[in-house]
Amino acid sequence: MAAYAVGFFLAGSLLLVAALRVLPAPTSAFMLHQHIDDWVEGKGYRPISQRWVSRERISAHAFHAVVASEDQLFYQHNGFDVDAIGKAFNQYLRGGKLRGASTISQQVAKNLFLSPAKNFVRKAFEIWFTVLIEALWDKRRILEVYLNIAEFGDHLFGIEAASRHYFGIPARQLSAAQAALLAATLPNPILLKADQPSAYLLKRQSWILGQMRALPD
Repeated sequence: MAAYAVGFFLAGSLLLVAALRVLPAPTSAFMLHQHIDDWVEGKGYRPISQRWVSRERISAHAFHAVVASEDQLFYQHNGFDVDAIGKAFNQYLRGGKLRGASTISQQVAKNLFLSPAKNFVRKAFEIWFTVLIEALWDKRRILEVYLNIAEFGDHLFGIEAASRHYFGIPARQLSAAQAALLAATLPNPILLKADQPSAYLLKRQSWILGQMRALPD
């Protein structure tokens, strides 16, 4: 039975990732988990603001901003930044805090398919889905999905909903500064608010803009 279960999971996950190579993701594990959190906390049902848009309807500045902010080696690696992972692990062994070293591909795997839980079992699933995503999708598709499911605020997911909420414009009209501000919130969009930018957030936005200019076209 265990072998059948493993085989079913492997085949099912392969088919799911293959389908999402071309189909819009109707939701994500993180969005569903938000509804579960609301229910557990007794808040009832709260709608999530999210609207899928194709990459042709997203400003190029948004793609540049998240790569500059989150994963500057995105186009060079195959889903894992081995050097960053090694540095994070060595820091942990020296008694430091275990920090994330996730690439954009890993974040897509986690946000789309898995829970926010932090444990080795979930990490193993994240690795599996990252391998599938990198094998079956191209880099443009990975960024397209990432921008459509990333959390940008309280019950606010995806670049289109975020652009309309914070700036009153569709995602295709985002300027470099606006895209950099949204990208600057991604480490913690609940605390880092694009509509109430702190000095730290503005400094981070400025840094991202500089990194965007330095990235190759």
